[in-house]
Amino acid sequence: MCTHSRHRFHPSIISYAVWIYYRFNLSSRDTEDLLAESGISVS
Repeated sequence: MCTHSRHRFHPSIISYAVWIYYRFNLSSRDTEDLLAESGISVS
């Protein structure tokens, strides 16, 4: 059973965002900026 089935983003993107958020102790804004630099728009 996929736990991300109701989300609009692919599970790998969600996992990557959560990893960045916790690994580097960033704010959600900083995490969003890092994802944007990688070409991932999450706004």
